[in-house]
Amino acid sequence: MTVELISIGDELLIGQTVNTNAAWLGNQLAAMGAKITKTVTVPDQKNPILRAIQAIESDLCIVTGGLGPTNDDITKKLLADYFEMELVLHPPTLAHIESFFSKRNRPMLQANIDQAKLPDGCEILPNRFGTAAGMWFTHEGGHIISLPGVPYEMKDIFEQEIRLRITERFQVNEMYHRTVLTHGIGESFLAQKIANWENALLADGLSLAYLPSPGLVKLRVSSPKGISEQAKVEHYLNALKSIIPKELFGVEQQTMAEVVGQLLKEQEKTIGTVESCTAGNLAAAMVEIPGSSDYFRGSLLTYQTLLKTELLDIPEDFIAANDVVSEAVAIRMAEAGRNKLSTDYCLSTTGIMGPSQGDSKDQVGTVWVGLSGPNGVMAKCFHFGDNRARNIEMTKLAALNLLRLTLLQENS
Repeated sequence: MTVELISIGDELLIGQTVNTNAAWLGNQLAAMGAKITKTVTVPDQKNPILRAIQAIESDLCIVTGGLGPTNDDITKKLLADYFEMELVLHPPTLAHIESFFSKRNRPMLQANIDQAKLPDGCEILPNRFGTAAGMWFTHEGGHIISLPGVPYEMKDIFEQEIRLRITERFQVNEMYHRTVLTHGIGESFLAQKIANWENALLADGLSLAYLPSPGLVKLRVSSPKGISEQAKVEHYLNALKSIIPKELFGVEQQTMAEVVGQLLKEQEKTIGTVESCTAGNLAAAMVEIPGSSDYFRGSLLTYQTLLKTELLDIPEDFIAANDVVSEAVAIRMAEAGRNKLSTDYCLSTTGIMGPSQGDSKDQVGTVWVGLSGPNGVMAKCFHFGDNRARNIEMTKLAALNLLRLTLLQENS
């Protein structure tokens, strides 16, 4: 099965909104065994949309965007005209829209009612989370699906209404994927370390993709034969664990905070944070996990040097003598936090995120992470880059990974 994707929206073309819909749909469809032949982004204008539809050459095309209640949402009318269909009131969709506004105690406008007028020859795909229904058109053996551009609405319609229909109507050989997550090793070094494993995997008919992001490298193993080769894929993943036991920390959609939280739960330990350069991002990552109140006690945010003295009782002359970004200060922060928060472990972060050096003498990207626990205190230095957002993200991952490795070692 071949598939094309058309994304509609001026905001996508000018970069105001990132086109996550195309990426998500491409990932889902590829996993189902579809071949994505083309992705196109067009403005909210009749002629560009029409030209993109006329140029479709694949078995299936999914169009996202242009289904809202405003004047620039022209996709529905255009598709109805293209397939020579009439827009007629669809009672189930109208009832849903009325309920949608009633629950929110908001008045309905005529534009909202008009969203229930849908092409009379298409298959209606209910939208549980919005007012714009999806539409499935079949014409001369080809298929066009029109979906709202709001990502969570689009994803839900795909999962609830489209996925099963695709498997029923097209010949697809759904691929089997497994993804493992690594941290603390660059892509090229990782490739070198697992070269023999990768060569054996490829010779056995599987494929491997490296998916790098700040602080992480995901490894996705795929089988074109689908679930029938699940055992083979799992065999290679188990072998990989013995090759990179420290670097491999999770699978699929797990986060580092989720993995660390599970270890803390299993060991019945508590954690707190004292943050400077990460400014609460470390604590935020931990409390995103449901049930984190079982192990996360709280955080002290000491972004400015003065607060390290006032909240943590670290003498001002001690900070001046050692530098605010230093092993000594990271250790004192972790020790003070563990004492004040009454936790088993405490992580501290102090560093220079950029673009300026602030109160420190070190280069931008220099970070110290401290960890105080039942068996003592330590600090580790990291050197990241000059991008502020990336430095914060990588510091957060490095701190959580330091705790992960410590928990594994102390429980072994």
